[in-house]
Amino acid sequence: MSNEFDDATQLGSIGHNPRVPAQPATPAQQPHTAFPAPSLPHLPQDDEDLEGTVLSTHNVKNPVATKPVAPSTGNARQQFTPAVPTRQTVQQSPVSPIAPVSPTVPAQPTTPVTPNQQQSCQAENTPSGKKQPVIDTSMMSAPSEDIVEFHEKFSKLVDNVSQVVVGKEEPIRQCATAMVVGGHILLEDNPGTGKTQLARGLANSIAISFKRIQFTPDLLPSDVVGVTFYDQKKGEFEYREGPIFASIVLADEINRASPKTQSALLEVMEEQKVTVDGVTHEVPQPFMVIATQNPIEQLGTYKLPEAQMDRFLIKTTIGYPSHDVSVDILKQVNVTDRASTVSPVLSGDDVLRMREISKKVHLDDAILEYIVRLVENTRHNERIQVGSSMRGALALTRCARVWAASDNRGYVVPDDVKNLAVPVLAHRITLTAEATFAGTTPEQMIKQILEEVPAPTLGANA
Repeated sequence: MSNEFDDATQLGSIGHNPRVPAQPATPAQQPHTAFPAPSLPHLPQDDEDLEGTVLSTHNVKNPVATKPVAPSTGNARQQFTPAVPTRQTVQQSPVSPIAPVSPTVPAQPTTPVTPNQQQSCQAENTPSGKKQPVIDTSMMSAPSEDIVEFHEKFSKLVDNVSQVVVGKEEPIRQCATAMVVGGHILLEDNPGTGKTQLARGLANSIAISFKRIQFTPDLLPSDVVGVTFYDQKKGEFEYREGPIFASIVLADEINRASPKTQSALLEVMEEQKVTVDGVTHEVPQPFMVIATQNPIEQLGTYKLPEAQMDRFLIKTTIGYPSHDVSVDILKQVNVTDRASTVSPVLSGDDVLRMREISKKVHLDDAILEYIVRLVENTRHNERIQVGSSMRGALALTRCARVWAASDNRGYVVPDDVKNLAVPVLAHRITLTAEATFAGTTPEQMIKQILEEVPAPTLGANA
């Protein structure tokens, strides 16, 4: 037979003075048990349980949320006041402590989920089965003065070149990005789409030197890098610089030259130096090669080797203008050379200043891991024979920083990498014969890899 004292499983608050004074137990009220029951403290009311010391919540549907209280000091055992438990205590705990009771889990209150926690949960449930990296948003603050300066100069350059090639902001931004990074760009498109106009418009928008080389089958390497000749008046050999010694060099129809002449560009495109007769000469800074080629006419042309293709930072196309833009161009039919109508808006020092600012753009570890995964997937794809090299990963990283700064941001986001992955990586891979026969292009393969590799999400790291 259970007793009131057997079911008391609640403790009193530490350091709390009960309202009802303690009553000594009479001999008639002592329980008839095999062991003496200890004296139990007085159970406070709901408004007095400030410390939430109620342990038993069995069969309690709506437990009252506890309120945090500062811990008590002093001797806690001396502050307990024994009291006789009331009948209300017995009704709340009808189960005898001697009988085995199955453990029950009390209901937990529902807590709101923060956006960062929700993004973290989404990142762990990726289709690839790998935990998706999370970008720390603590570094994503307002743009600094340097970033604002970069954004203004970059926008000024793009707007000025857009007067020459109307309605083609994307390839213009890519050319400006390559200019700031210090890389080279390959424009591959049909004749009459404005490849030469874009190169000349970019050169005329910056107060730097510009040279054009028309590549033909009879062009010699000395016609590009220069030649050493004997000066009879001085009685000594003298080096005469070639057209490669300019800040912007337009290599028009580059695939029409022989591989021997094309190889003359390998050193200057990679190391930005020219070696003639054992003497190394520096090219001016900033330096950039804009090469053009026609993809449809292959008669009398030489395909660029893979080593030279890998030295181009970006390969892009311009495409035909839209209907409205075409009508506007026809209204200005009297303008024969649109590139000559623009004036410089930046100097060479401004470009070098922008290059230094881009080096300060923050790159999160999740972004770097994302870029490496993209490059590694090009090496392990069954339809890609030769994947991208480490040079491609470095090029994508540098371009992403410039792209982020052009958007007035001091940090790189996954969209910056996605927007540049195709023009930066597509020309660096070689497809298998089966994939080429099936009509697959390198651009399609890079787009497919972008869909397969999970991009990092924005959220604060815990």
